[in-house]
Amino acid sequence: MHINPCVFILARPPHQIVWNYEQHTQFELDLHYSTRLAQLIHNPSHFDTCNPIDIEFLNAGILTAEPKEALEWRWDELSRIFHIGTKNIPCESVPQNVEEWATLYLQHCQEVLSSPPPACRIKPCPVDLIALTPCSLVDIEDVSLGQTLVSRSTSRSFSERAISIEQVSTLLYLTLGYLNERPFAHETGHPETLGARRSSPSGGGLNACEGYLYVRHVAGLEPGIYAYHPAEHALSLIRSLPDEPLGQLLAGQHFINPLPFGLFITSRFDKLWWKYEHSRAYRMAFVETGHVSQTFLMVATALGLKTWLTGALSDRQVERLLDLEDTPEQPLFFVGCGHGDGQVHCQALMALVNGQDSAS
Repeated sequence: MHINPCVFILARPPHQIVWNYEQHTQFELDLHYSTRLAQLIHNPSHFDTCNPIDIEFLNAGILTAEPKEALEWRWDELSRIFHIGTKNIPCESVPQNVEEWATLYLQHCQEVLSSPPPACRIKPCPVDLIALTPCSLVDIEDVSLGQTLVSRSTSRSFSERAISIEQVSTLLYLTLGYLNERPFAHETGHPETLGARRSSPSGGGLNACEGYLYVRHVAGLEPGIYAYHPAEHALSLIRSLPDEPLGQLLAGQHFINPLPFGLFITSRFDKLWWKYEHSRAYRMAFVETGHVSQTFLMVATALGLKTWLTGALSDRQVERLLDLEDTPEQPLFFVGCGHGDGQVHCQALMALVNGQDSAS
């Protein structure tokens, strides 16, 4: 007999929870069952066909009669649990045709809308908003998509030169704003909650991403941390710029300290929970963040700015900075832009590489 490699144990006093993350099943064990499972983990050969607990473990899939070959995995166990645990989501009834899908989907949406939606933002919208100028497409209307795709690159060498508040307005509106120009923006027949539309696709139309500005050198804006409010196309100041450099917030990547402007992209997990109760929706948080970040990079490139991006955040520091500690809104990514020489690697790294080349 063998222990299923796809189970983990959670301590939930006074019980233990055994979770089979491949089959999406969980079992609550009292002390008697927990003790017996510990004995079998220590030595699975002690399995006893006359012991009803052992048989229950086998029937539940906690034990397996044959060894189960584990998927090759070179990251840690947490990432394996996340990947496998969000695969093959159980579905009570898989639609067999488009009519059945439409019926089931409409039923699901009606059930979701019967409960109140999450608030527009975790923190109430302040009264003293800083209105941004309406987005102007003049600066990018002559830039082709192909040219933008070819030109976009990741730069790690930025100057102290400021960018303009008009550029920031364009970046925010086209990345996270609700686009009034879209032909179906004012259509009726759909819930108002799901009516706002951005340039990037969003799982379930929930617009689960939010944006927080890191402003260091923006002409027309005081340095600080700001929240972007897409419905108003406006900003609110959260706090002044912290004493620690930007690189300290981004896992020690200090080459980025001169960056004039950046955007922390967060995900509103409470919005995703509202419509999608299963953990697979956690995947969609990162997918949507990727869509939004790419849009930001493309718009910045079209504006003639150099871009940079990272998922290496000093999470606790960033959560504290954005006033998001212990909330269902969490920072997932950072994108930034500014002026520079476009070098892919920073000067400090290149000096080391060139030094090694010279020595060899």
